[in-house]
Amino acid sequence: MSSLGGTARTTGRRLPELASVNEGDLHAILDAALVAHICVIDQGQPFIVPVGFARANDVVYLHGSTKSRLFTLLASGAPTCLTVTLLDGLVLARSLFESSMHYRSVMVLGSCRVVRGSEKLTALKAISDHLLPGRWGDARLPNAQEDKATMVLALPLDECSVKISSGPPEDSAADLAREVWAGVVPLTENFGEPIASDDLAFDIDVPDYVQRWKR
Repeated sequence: MSSLGGTARTTGRRLPELASVNEGDLHAILDAALVAHICVIDQGQPFIVPVGFARANDVVYLHGSTKSRLFTLLASGAPTCLTVTLLDGLVLARSLFESSMHYRSVMVLGSCRVVRGSEKLTALKAISDHLLPGRWGDARLPNAQEDKATMVLALPLDECSVKISSGPPEDSAADLAREVWAGVVPLTENFGEPIASDDLAFDIDVPDYVQRWKR
């Protein structure tokens, strides 16, 4: 079971009113995001890298190269921090100080374990289904050499924090009389029109599952 804001490291201190302890919010944010950022420290130097991922129940699966120095460190059990942020809008207040963003964010603390055996294939399918819904049953699956070159890690959702920012600008009473427009500019993501590869050997229509992709 996820501990949302339930530890000393995940209890919100800055703007605690934005914190959520709802596990549904945690899952919804992770399920909506396509990219996470994960941190590891190598010889005292922090590195943060973007990764494709997928949530399955109370675990986040990540995949990368077995030759990756950072993934090797994560595989050793090094402590890490994974974050996801969804930017939903820009908040224009009458003052620059009160201007802000609408966002939904997750922070996960813990250590990864290496995924092997049948769970590895399950994890890779989960990542494929999350990033490319419908593709798993269409494209060629990894062969033995590709499987050997791919590392899959699991990060449990045992220690997490969630923050959600929404609502109108919060101008001070003194600024309300200023003749300056105030409000929110929403931001949305959309899939563009698919572009066929130049080396397609056959006249193939864009798959229906790709046409159905929505954000």
